[in-house]
Amino acid sequence: MTELFEWKTSPETGRRYYNLFAWWREPDVVAGLGALLSEPFRLDSPTVVIGPSASGHLTGVLAAASLGVGFCPVRKDPEPSFDSDPWVKVTSPPDYKDRHLELGLPKGLIRAGDRVLAVDDLIDTGGQLLALQRLVEETGATWIGASVLIDNLKEGQPRRQLNLKSVFHIRDF
Repeated sequence: MTELFEWKTSPETGRRYYNLFAWWREPDVVAGLGALLSEPFRLDSPTVVIGPSASGHLTGVLAAASLGVGFCPVRKDPEPSFDSDPWVKVTSPPDYKDRHLELGLPKGLIRAGDRVLAVDDLIDTGGQLLALQRLVEETGATWIGASVLIDNLKEGQPRRQLNLKSVFHIRDF
């Protein structure tokens, strides 16, 4: 899989970013990613997987299917589907673009007895996953950890706080 990884540069900002799209095109990669993401947490018996839009929805569904559990998508800048739907919402610490994002999901999708695994494609600052951890705590559920394809954290503290596992570290590329 590492041979499919590539760096891109934004023409507008000059900022480098990871292009993981080639991974999603390869059937063997897609078939194996769910197990790679979920395996470190299988013995923790998660009951639900969550993931932020957009890549966390894809990786989260793959991990949930591998575990045989459900998936709850978390939206960025959420708006209720219906005006009367209550939502659980949190604001993230700064993300990789120095934004504070509002993240949320409809109330009741994650329940007090749930054991929650969060999944995403990569972690850079940890802001979004730390917000998801707070979201899970607000529902009364149990956070068991986070799993990402690529760990690009500069500091170890979020890794420990999140109980983070990764398939790759950025130095692997």
